[in-house]
Amino acid sequence: MIGIEDCLSEAMAIPGALGAILVDHTSGTALAMEGLPDPERSAIGLSETFRATLDGLALSSPDGTVRIDDLIITTDHGYQLIKPMETMWDGPLLICLRLDRDRANLALARRRLDSISHELIAS
Repeated sequence: MIGIEDCLSEAMAIPGALGAILVDHTSGTALAMEGLPDPERSAIGLSETFRATLDGLALSSPDGTVRIDDLIITTDHGYQLIKPMETMWDGPLLICLRLDRDRANLALARRRLDSISHELIAS
């Protein structure tokens, strides 16, 4: 079991990590962050991106619902890895990790972020 600060520290220890943020995706509020220049704007943008993706996928789904395990956004400089989590105490959260494209191993980062999110939910 880990706390929020330990969660971000472990996320930042992933090879190639440049920044990490924990977001309440219902309100778009940054709960904790590390290595991001403008966490408030980042939190709002990431929660809107996640919500738009979820809505778009649900509209195109045969039964009208969809569950996202994680979301990967590839840019010219890196990756944004967004992992949703359902917690008992804070409601729906997103843990988002910004990765350097040249140094990061995306598969490793996905597995590690999944493990970190499970540890956080268990606490």
